[in-house]
Amino acid sequence: LCYGDSNTWGYIPATAKRYAVGCRWPGVLQKLLGDSWEVIEEGVNSRTTVFDDPKHIGKNGKTYLVPCLETHNPIDIVILYLGTNDLKERFNRSVEQ
Repeated sequence: LCYGDSNTWGYIPATAKRYAVGCRWPGVLQKLLGDSWEVIEEGVNSRTTVFDDPKHIGKNGKTYLVPCLETHNPIDIVILYLGTNDLKERFNRSVEQ
C-alpha cells in the first residue's frame, strides 16, 4: 500500500492533471515488482501527516490511515510518503519539526 499525498497521486502542477499510471512512482514500483505483487495507490492531493487543514478538509493522513488499512486488508507492506504539505506556511513548521 502506497499511502501519500499528491506525489503519490501523481499531480502535475502545470496542468493540475494526473500523470499516467506508468509515470507515477507506485506505477513504477508495480512494474519493478511484477505481477506477483499488487501495488495499491492511496495518494490524495494536499494530504498532511497529522495536520487538519482548514482549506482542505479531510486531508489529515493520521486520521484516515487506520480506516485505509482496514479497507485494503490484508496488506504485506505499507509505504508512507507524506510530509511535503506539512511545510505549508499556514502550519508554521520547519523542516526540522
